[in-house]
Amino acid sequence: MKRGFRLTRSTDFKRVRRFGKSYAHPLVVLVAHPSPQGQPTRIAVVAGASVGGAVVRNLAKRRLRACLDEIFPNCLPGWDLIVIARKPIAQAPFLEI
Repeated sequence: MKRGFRLTRSTDFKRVRRFGKSYAHPLVVLVAHPSPQGQPTRIAVVAGASVGGAVVRNLAKRRLRACLDEIFPNCLPGWDLIVIARKPIAQAPFLEI
């Protein structure tokens, strides 16, 4: 996923977390909110300390970004998305992610 399509500002994170709608899955949580002024879809991948140590968290984020690369072209424009990794993602096979 190109850096231009990543959600990076803390103000954007706060807006999406506060006003967005969340959808839970055993491996990830998706928080979605329409982006202002019809911008292209931007995605943030987050892994908290509950996922594991730094190596495990970075591995989980890399695997999520690789999966999102495949489905990103099919996403509708105009959304800000936060994908939050959950603890079981560390042991999940790549195909399940």
